[in-house]
Amino acid sequence: MAQHVLSLEAPDTMNKCVLRIVDTSVYDQDIPVKCPKLWVTLPGFKYSVEFNQIDVPGPGNHIVLYPGFTLNLTACDLEVQTDQCGTSYNDLPDGIYAIKYSVSPNELVYVSYNHLRITKALTKYQAILCDLDLGACDPPTSVKEKLNQLRLIRMYLDAAKAQVEYCHQAKKGMELYNYAIKLLDKLSCSTCI
Repeated sequence: MAQHVLSLEAPDTMNKCVLRIVDTSVYDQDIPVKCPKLWVTLPGFKYSVEFNQIDVPGPGNHIVLYPGFTLNLTACDLEVQTDQCGTSYNDLPDGIYAIKYSVSPNELVYVSYNHLRITKALTKYQAILCDLDLGACDPPTSVKEKLNQLRLIRMYLDAAKAQVEYCHQAKKGMELYNYAIKLLDKLSCSTCI
């Protein structure tokens, strides 16, 4: 039986005010793609923001769902910012985003994902790397220790994403994420004891 194979990806980005969602579905050419719907639930929220075939959630913002779409959703699109949309955008929080996508018949043809956004964590990670005095030679022991700590922190972030997105263990994933943030904060603090 012919059918669509729906698939979405939410890649990690370094843009603090954008959640990127990419349609990586395989659509059967013999079946029309009708009534696409996308739901996004932000961390800590109980209700989703729904996007239909064509939505206009904010002034001048047009969200169009079509096969192969790529969306860069902002706080305005996700309805957590209402002021100054189009001129400045609030940062989106790190945490677990629930994302669901469907096409007609919507109750039968759908996929849903949990995506762990780690943009702010990665920004802290990059800032620490920028502060390291690295040269094109073997670094001193203190710098090597920081590099080893950074590798461990990155592994905690990767493990957190795996727990949330693949193992379906949201609580464990958030525990690992929060621990990685704690380690990043400790590593970036120049006056900590």
